[in-house]
Amino acid sequence: MKIHTIAVCGAGTMGAGIAQVAATAGYRTVLFDLQQTVLDNAQQQISRQLETAVSKGKLVAEQKALILSQIKFTNAVNECVADLVIEAIVEKLSAKTGLFNQLAAINDHATIFATNTSSLAVSAIASEVENPSRVAGMHFFNPAPVMKLVEIVQGQQTSQAVVDLLYDLSLKLGKTPVHVKDTPGFIVNRIARHYYLEAMEIAAEGIVDFKAADRLLESAGFRMGPFALMDLIGNDVNLAVTQSLYDAFEKAPRFAPNKLQIERVQQGALGKKSGKGFYNYG
Repeated sequence: MKIHTIAVCGAGTMGAGIAQVAATAGYRTVLFDLQQTVLDNAQQQISRQLETAVSKGKLVAEQKALILSQIKFTNAVNECVADLVIEAIVEKLSAKTGLFNQLAAINDHATIFATNTSSLAVSAIASEVENPSRVAGMHFFNPAPVMKLVEIVQGQQTSQAVVDLLYDLSLKLGKTPVHVKDTPGFIVNRIARHYYLEAMEIAAEGIVDFKAADRLLESAGFRMGPFALMDLIGNDVNLAVTQSLYDAFEKAPRFAPNKLQIERVQQGALGKKSGKGFYNYG
């Protein structure tokens, strides 16, 4: 099977970024979201990032126009007909399986369904979807147009042919794919928990403030400090992943959510997308 058309479901920051990557690589792309305002924001985000690439000489204006023309922005789920569907919606099992089953009814039996989940078990998602052998994990990192790594996750039911196809596709998208097992947090998020949790712990203890911690870790070679990165990802998303791993590892203390992130989510201080998180964005 060859991939010609890619449908990305969920037009938030991650979904929009994946759609931009697919269109830039020359694939016909459908970007779906139920909310028109989210779609409008996604279109503006993609256009803005492509314009930045033009200003830096990485693209010419004609390439920007061509990439944008490759993307169909839609809030009609019945237009999500493609060779590959990538979901980037809320981290809830029922939402993901519900979407995949809805799309299975309008797509070919061979259409591949890839989840961008960062913490849910791919096998659990696949087990609820018709023809589970075609369901796999394709975990991009934020911001998707910049970050090279893609985790290709093979669930218990996923066929080897599907995994190989997604690995090859990732290379064509200009990414660096890696095969990972279907284990909680996969590789990166499992390791990264402690980048965030230990940083919050020492901040909560008054050892260092957010800005100083970020500056120290960036000076040590990290691209972004933990607090700036959590604000970029979204504190609600980060907390959901932390909670998922905490539950998956039977409440192991090393994965326990920190009170700093819990408080921010309760206050609606989700990071850049809400205008306030560990830092203020005005």
